[in-house]
Amino acid sequence: MFNLALLALAAALVYCSRSTSVVVAAAGFALVGYVATDYLIPRVGPSFIKIGLFGKDLSKPGRPVLPECIGAVSATVYLFTMFFCIPCIFYPYLVSTSGGGQRDSSVERAGISSAIFPHSRLSEYLSSVLCLESTILLGIADDLFDIRWRHKFFLPAVAAIPLLAVYYIDFGVTSVLVPGFMQQRLGSITSIDLGALYYVYMASMAIFCPNSINILAGVNGLEVGQSVVLAVLALLNDALYLALGTDATKSSHRFSMVLIIPFLGVSLALFKWNKWPASVFVGDTYCYFAGMVFAVVGIQGHFAKTMLLLFLPQIANFVYSVPQLFNLVFCPRHRLPKFNEKDGLLYPSRADLLENPPKALFVPVLRLLASLRLIDLEVDSKTGGIVSCSNMTVINLMLVWFGPMREDKLCNLILAFQFAIGVAAIVLRHCIGSLLFGHDNLWTIK
Repeated sequence: MFNLALLALAAALVYCSRSTSVVVAAAGFALVGYVATDYLIPRVGPSFIKIGLFGKDLSKPGRPVLPECIGAVSATVYLFTMFFCIPCIFYPYLVSTSGGGQRDSSVERAGISSAIFPHSRLSEYLSSVLCLESTILLGIADDLFDIRWRHKFFLPAVAAIPLLAVYYIDFGVTSVLVPGFMQQRLGSITSIDLGALYYVYMASMAIFCPNSINILAGVNGLEVGQSVVLAVLALLNDALYLALGTDATKSSHRFSMVLIIPFLGVSLALFKWNKWPASVFVGDTYCYFAGMVFAVVGIQGHFAKTMLLLFLPQIANFVYSVPQLFNLVFCPRHRLPKFNEKDGLLYPSRADLLENPPKALFVPVLRLLASLRLIDLEVDSKTGGIVSCSNMTVINLMLVWFGPMREDKLCNLILAFQFAIGVAAIVLRHCIGSLLFGHDNLWTIK
């Protein structure tokens, strides 16, 4: 009954969007995506197990078997949702054809004033969907064949080629502003053109976002939960620009909301089944798909730098993991927290450094990190040698700081940190941005 009410509301929103805003249509399709994903997940789960797509939940008594790669369901529903969204988004421009093949003027609605069909906006939309399709295929291939990190790490950049090509053709801005206090030293230069380096930066963002969500994973609900929090933060930033920004910035951020709102719908449905105690695993498919959604939104919405600020916890997790990722310290295949069946709590997992000693030059660094409480170090009381250390992930770090806890509480704690840091990043972005550059597309400091 609840899902039927949501579908009725979705139909009303889509119908009303003809005379209101594309954001209203996106909200309607988000509800459709939620209902479809929520309906499909429990019905396709057994089929995934039958074909061998399953995993054991190591943080539960008895290690129950759960269907894996269920993120492919939400990703597929999202793609179909975005396909059906096209006629609604471009409804004002669907015009009749006069004799000689001439197009008549289109109708207007809130937020749209042009009478000419926006081919550039349609190309941006379609290139975004094509980029996400390619990324989903990469995720499915990884779930099926367990591709090695060195082989799959750069593949998201290949998937982003259509996106970057359209950016080059339709927008092509590759310059960055110079802070006011540096302009006089540089001869009153207000901006620097990075040229091809800017495209390298955007390709790097397409690589980082999917992989960063994939690295910060391993707790029920965390992959989807952090994506939901990031989506909410991005929508808060978009809402600021819609309320206070210029017409140019409003267009970009309205486009951003059209991509993010349906993503939020399918993700909330997946979170319902993946949160503790999980009934399904999302797989690498969802991690790549979700990360690429934010990369696409940051690039197409022209706020890539702001988007990276929202990823500060993921950036911190990557930097914190570097010693193990680059084998300066032994890195086990799984760095998930250790589950204790006696009390049902999670404890920091550890890397055995007796059989796999760290690089000699890195031993003092480990001791320094231990003194700063950034890792838990086990030392032999007789020899003073290092026996083991906690694995270097933000998940384990939370357990080092706050002690053992139940899985759902650990997930909620990390998500709370993500949200708090994201809100602070948005506030600092607009306040410090105004101080450094004199303006911030929202307000100007005189």
